[in-house]
Amino acid sequence: MPSLTLAHQHLSGVTVVAVTGEMDATNRADLEAYLKEARAAPAERLVFDLSGVPFMDSSGLHVLLKCATDCLKAGGVVHLAGVQPLPARLFEITGVVAHLPVHERVEDAIAAALDSSERSS
Repeated sequence: MPSLTLAHQHLSGVTVVAVTGEMDATNRADLEAYLKEARAAPAERLVFDLSGVPFMDSSGLHVLLKCATDCLKAGGVVHLAGVQPLPARLFEITGVVAHLPVHERVEDAIAAALDSSERSS
């Protein structure tokens, strides 16, 4: 099983978190710890680049939803980008797509995150 690789970039007004590998119970704690360190502020705009995630189980989904909930409660926004077929199916089955915007490209997610938070200000 490929290990999880995590990277983030603080851009002007948004943080992009790139995830590569399978998101599951074996690396849940690593992902949670990384997100706590990578986030600039509770109310920030986050984009998750999931183009390198071929598989996600409920553990990975839980971490994403917890992070999104915390961010949204503080007034931030969360967008997902590059979701592959298996995680996309999980999002569809669980109803996540009704609550977190999904974009084909990271650039589109960044633009939407910046735009949506400006409209809510």
